[in-house]
Amino acid sequence: MGRQEKRVQTRNALLDAAQRLWAERGIHGASLDDIAASAGLTKGAVYSNFTGKTDLLLALLERYTTSGAELCGGLNQPDWVEYAKGLGTDESRLLAQLLVEFWLYGMRDYAAGWRVADWYQSQRDGLAERFDGEEGAEGETDGVSPTDRATLAMAMDLGLALQHLLDPERVPPEVYASGMRMVMGDRHAVA
Repeated sequence: MGRQEKRVQTRNALLDAAQRLWAERGIHGASLDDIAASAGLTKGAVYSNFTGKTDLLLALLERYTTSGAELCGGLNQPDWVEYAKGLGTDESRLLAQLLVEFWLYGMRDYAAGWRVADWYQSQRDGLAERFDGEEGAEGETDGVSPTDRATLAMAMDLGLALQHLLDPERVPPEVYASGMRMVMGDRHAVA
């Protein structure tokens, strides 16, 4: 294995360990030493790949974005109820835990908060671009701009997912479908 391949492997092992430990213990509950040990590496390996916790956190956000996953992934589905039923999976639970941890970390650390907020803004921008040019003037639906629709769709996607994960009986998948229909207008889904 070449040097570059080894570096990628080390970086991925650290990202995997951080993802797992931060979801289980929280960002403040798992140190960089813990992450390195979980990955079978030294703390020096962490610092040769990342400048610190914030850099590691942002690398996880970037990994999530480049993996093809996206916030509001249900917009690509033909049936929002079926999409929402998948919210109870271990993968969805892990992602929800991480997003809450990222948000909390950003709320507690001003500099990190701006970087996390920028990541959320890039997600809203991408979603708004999909809405722009749709029906109505400049992509508006019922007088709501694409930017506002993107913000509302993300709030609903994240908020309902968090509620559903804690209380699937009283926050069933059908609520997600109803809410997305309200945000999206009469269309069933965005192509």
